[in-house]
Amino acid sequence: MNHYLLSVILGIIEGLTEFLPVSSTAHLRIAEALLHVPLSSGYWKMYTIVIQLGAILCLPLYFRARIAKFLSTYPGGERGDRTVLTHPLSLTIVAFVVTAIPALLLAKVIGKHLENLRIMGAALVIGGIVMWIVDAMNAKSEAAGQGAPQGRIHTWHMEEMSLGQAVWIGACEILSAVFPGTSRSMSTITAGQLAGMSRASALEFSFFLSMPVMAAATLYDLLKSVVGKGDEALGVAGIDQQGWVILAIGFVVSFIVAYGVVAWFMSWVRRHGFVPFAIYRIIAGCALLLWMSKLAS
Repeated sequence: MNHYLLSVILGIIEGLTEFLPVSSTAHLRIAEALLHVPLSSGYWKMYTIVIQLGAILCLPLYFRARIAKFLSTYPGGERGDRTVLTHPLSLTIVAFVVTAIPALLLAKVIGKHLENLRIMGAALVIGGIVMWIVDAMNAKSEAAGQGAPQGRIHTWHMEEMSLGQAVWIGACEILSAVFPGTSRSMSTITAGQLAGMSRASALEFSFFLSMPVMAAATLYDLLKSVVGKGDEALGVAGIDQQGWVILAIGFVVSFIVAYGVVAWFMSWVRRHGFVPFAIYRIIAGCALLLWMSKLAS
């Protein structure tokens, strides 16, 4: 396949799946198997970093107004009821710290051994079932809306989050680092809903948390590309002009698609919830496991 077209396809896959609760890692690994792309080689490993960076950069642009408001009201918040520890920006950093240290240690020990299509297929199915159950549990409260006398939801806006919720969400995100296919967004969204957050507030916090998490992961991989040796080297040296063009295409496509997905997803969730994505995960996971069983036979 033409490498320029391949870059467009992979950029679309990354942009579509990075922020949806369906696992971008699993979809890129499936694309690798179907399109015969050596994503584990030096150059293509660098390519996956670049397209992920494109997806990351759409978030501060999309949420620029929210970020500006949070910065201008720090630390008391809009209503003056927040503190240095409970302001939304502080809670984002708390969740990031809770996630980052254990995830880095665990990923070094067992992450590479779990990154295979069978594990990803199982993670897609299990994650889909969990997401479906949790979203269904909160459906009545979502329908009743804010101000209903009873219900499972007590946090309707990100500004109302507690320190405990942030710690819980950060801890649950570790699952996505340990079990590829779980999906970072699925882990954080479902954890938020279990902690009494509405769909919209859980989703928004998931987006905010993804900014430092994904930025740190990308910078870590880029650092390996500079100082790493052997398998750690990600192929920066020796990239020719065509190689840089392919990287640029993937970056731009991923950025544009991811921006559209974020804007659409924020609107969709308020009206429809996460069940369609749970169903997709279950179907995709079962199909992947069936495919792997046929390859093994």
